[in-house]
This record gives sequence, structure tokens and C-alpha cells, in this order.
Amino acid sequence: MRILVTNDDGIDAQGIEVLGRIAQQLSDDVWVVAPALDNSGASHSLSLKDPLRSRQLGEQTFAVEGTPTDCVIMAVRQFMGDTPPDLILSGINHGQNIADDVTYSGTIAGAIEGALLGIPSIALSLTTGFEAPGSEHWETPEALAVPLIQDLLKAGWGTDVLMNVNFPDCSPQDVKGRIATRQGRRDQSLLAIDARQDPRGRDYYWFDFQRKRSNPAQGTDLWAVYNNYISVTPLHLDLTHHETTAQLERLFTGV
Repeated sequence: MRILVTNDDGIDAQGIEVLGRIAQQLSDDVWVVAPALDNSGASHSLSLKDPLRSRQLGEQTFAVEGTPTDCVIMAVRQFMGDTPPDLILSGINHGQNIADDVTYSGTIAGAIEGALLGIPSIALSLTTGFEAPGSEHWETPEALAVPLIQDLLKAGWGTDVLMNVNFPDCSPQDVKGRIATRQGRRDQSLLAIDARQDPRGRDYYWFDFQRKRSNPAQGTDLWAVYNNYISVTPLHLDLTHHETTAQLERLFTGV
């Protein structure tokens, strides 16, 4: 099995190092193609107005000056030649990708691009930000991801679906299990704007996400990670809301 590993935190991120070791337990043919710089929040953006530059860091390792989407396309269409990957693993993101995060996430975008190319793809994230910095439990996905990925591959999923996996930020022995979840929705806005001034008196702004626990419904990805479960959410590429489509059809046809 040929595996492509990518992320949005960048080629030097701790999460992609962990994911590389996970991938090597699944295959002896692992490629790593990731952004040269942090692309968190890049979503499914594609570079069209600037040239893409890359650096080869190893026999099968490349850093691309672009987005996670760029990286997947470059890997599949350029670096990997005539043998595309059998599996794409995107992450492990330093922070959760649940609920509303999925629309912003470059980690998930890497898996989306894989799905668009017809390649089974899994986005993986470690829920962080609720404890003191530096206390992240990277050993948890490293201990538990391999059997989870193997089970998912055995089960299989549709070509228009990608898997979104979030690990709770607790020790492996404290993980209660795995749960198939649905995408949640936060009950509060967590985006903060920090307004500042530079030395010349000009205004500038930083966006920041406040890591606060909400009160999610059971069965959602939020609920799962808050309660020390691994959340596995199948996401699909069709964004159509079919119930509303049916309503519009009746409206437009007068039925």
C-alpha cells in the first residue's frame, strides 16, 4: 500500500512527524508532501495566481510553498509519478477539527482533495487547547491510530466520502473507545478579534479561537472528544441540502 501524508500545520509540525511514524507501521511506501509554512485555516484553497515552489527534503519527502490542496495535487500529479497513493492521511492537526472547524480546516481540505481524486482519505486531529501548552497527548494517536485506520480500511467507504477522526487529548488508557459521530455545532461564537496598533499608530488585528467547552448534544463529534472518545465522522463532498431542494422543486413546479 502506498500512503501519502500531508497536513496544514506545515512540514516541521510535530503532528506530521507522529503521523509519519503511524503511516510507516501501515506501509513501507510512505510519501510526505506538506506545506513549507503553517497553513492552518486555509480550508480548500488552491494557488492559482502564484507559482508553486518546492524543496525535496528526502527521497519521498517534499515541502511545497502552497496550501494543503496544492500539496495533494502536486504529490499525486507530479511527485509520485504514475503510481498514485492508495491512501491519504492528513494531519495530525495540532487542535481539534470538529463542528464548525471543518469548513475552515486545511487538514480536512487535504482529505477532501484526496476524495475528489478518488483516493480514500482520512483527516486526523488531536483535540488540544483545553490544557496547559506543552501537555498534549501525542502518544494517544500514535498508540491508537493504526488499528483504527486498519478497521476503517477493512470496512471501506464511498468515493465521495472522507473520514474525519479526532482524538481526545488524554492518555491512551483514558480513551473510552471509538464513536461514529455526526458533525456538531457550537452553541457559542469562539472567534475573537484582538485589535492592536503598530509603532506607527496603524491598526492591525489578530483572529483567535477561544478554546471553551460548549454543551453539545450526545452523538456529535464535540460530545465524543469532550467525553474522551475518539470521534469518527464521515463527511461527504455533496453539500446539497436535499430536503430544501425538494421544497424548492415543489415551489418552482407549483406542485
